[in-house]
Formats: sequence, C-alpha cells, structure tokens
Amino acid sequence: MRTARAIARANIALAKYWGKSDDATNLPAVPSVSLTLDPLVTETTVTFDPGLDADAFVLDGEPAREGELARVRALLDEVRAASGLTDHARVESANQFPTAAGLASSASGFAALAGAASRAAGLDEPLEVLSARARRASASAARSIWGGVVELPAGEPGDDALSARPLAGPDHWDLRVVVAVTAAGRKPIGSRAAMRQSRTGSPYYDAWVAQSFESARAITEALMERDFDRLAPLVERSFLAMHAVAMTNEEAVIYWQPGSVAALHRVRALRADGVPVCATMDAGPHVKAICVADAADHVQAALEETEGVLRTLVARPGPGLELA
Repeated sequence: MRTARAIARANIALAKYWGKSDDATNLPAVPSVSLTLDPLVTETTVTFDPGLDADAFVLDGEPAREGELARVRALLDEVRAASGLTDHARVESANQFPTAAGLASSASGFAALAGAASRAAGLDEPLEVLSARARRASASAARSIWGGVVELPAGEPGDDALSARPLAGPDHWDLRVVVAVTAAGRKPIGSRAAMRQSRTGSPYYDAWVAQSFESARAITEALMERDFDRLAPLVERSFLAMHAVAMTNEEAVIYWQPGSVAALHRVRALRADGVPVCATMDAGPHVKAICVADAADHVQAALEETEGVLRTLVARPGPGLELA
C-alpha cells in the first residue's frame, strides 16, 4: 500500500469566478483573484491498495455521494495515468468547516486530494501541475494550492495545463474574513450546475464575462497596494454582479437567505460608520465580511447580533498545500 496525507485550505474569491469556457476540462471563462483562508482546513489521506476492487471515498466520516465519488475517481485516474499505478484507492477526507455549504469546501478538498494522491503515487510534481489537476476537478481548487493572494486566469478550450499562480504571500496584508453563517446544511444547487444554467439562461451572462477582466485587474491592483478604500466597492460589485447573473437564469438560482440580506445591510452600515469592511458571497447563503485585522472583533460582534446569523467564524490569509 502507498499512503500520503495533505492539508489544504479554502479560498474566497474577491474577483469572482462564475462560468466556464469549456465544461469538459473545467476551464474558467473569467479570471478570478482570491485569498486562501486559515483555519478553513481540509485534511485528506489517499491510500493506493492492491487489495481494493474499486475506489472508495469517505467524506466527513460518511461514504460520499456517487457524484462526489465520480469526480474523485476522475482525479485518481489522472494520477494513475501519470504514475503507471493501476491500484484502486481509498480516500478519506474531513473538513474542519461546513461541507457543500458555500464555504469553498470543494476547493480545499480537491486541492488536498490532488496533493495527497500525487504523493501517494510516488510522483514529485510541481505545484503548477497539481493546480491544473485540481482545477480539472473544481476550478476554485486550483487557487487553494497556493497561500495568500492567488490568481486563476481565464482559459480557452485547449488550455489543459492552465493553473493558478500566486501573487502575494499570506503576510502581504493583515486582513481578516469574518464569516456570517446564515443557513445550515448543503446548498440547494451546486456551483457547477448553477454556472451551466447561467451561461445559457441569463441575459446578462455575456456582459458579466466582458467586464470581468477589468474587474480582476482593478481588484488585484488594490490588493497589491493594500488600498482598502479602493478595494471595498470593487469586491462588492464583483459578487453582486455574479449573483445577479445567477438570479436572472430562466430558473433563478437564489442562494440568499433572510440572514444573508441582514448581514449585508449590517456590513454596509458598519462601513458607513467608518469601519474598513466590505462584503462578499460565494455560491451559497453565507456572507463574508473582509476587514483589516484591527476591526475584526468589532465586525464579528456586530454580525453575531444580526438577526438570521447563526454563528460566525474568523479567518485570516493562510498558507497553501501542505504534504505529509
């Protein structure tokens, strides 16, 4: 048997990713820029075992759903092809935060899987290769290979080696992300299906793609210059535009809950009072309030008393993939 363990962290896109240029190879239609977050951690162990007659995937102590297993199996098949192994594998993965709830557990999960599977198979691959492999399973996972500020460019069909790239380390800017959890359990529709609906069903999808390049450039510039006043409205415009596209499908995808709206209003009120904070949301109901470190306690206290917010957690820029 061959075994390896990996740890990866979720990331939050400040310049949002929404939409694919090629479904078959999971290429993003737009560029995205993210922060890798600690302590939103996934730990994954992969064991290639000649005694297994099929791949197995256990997620948070329970056998995974068939769709989840299929994506894991596809990544394992890539590793087997690269290494020459033919053994099936047992994958055990645990998230230290809610799974499939809009907190980027697929990003950390597939980044950790890409690293652990490669190491268990005896491969010594550069991070760019692991990032591209993780991207083919979950585009956001490409960014979780690196820590700090990370960019994933848009891709065109045929860009099979497209990977994310680091822009700045975790220590670049002492930010905090206060997550306001506004619902329990899994979200009603996954990001992949919702993106597919958006591309074919929203009249605003093409405009979203067209503006995304300038949006990502401006957000990157504000991040690199540590200019919060400039960053805040750009981040909020990006996530609001993304959700507007999702909501205007023929079958509207509405992730927001009453607590989501209340939390967004609270963040806007805080900023109006001079607190350096802005909001973003991924494909899920939870609100992430981004602020400078000195404001985190104040922001967290305000969100915890907001109606509809079930609980909060605080994250900071964190490191990339760790292999053991």
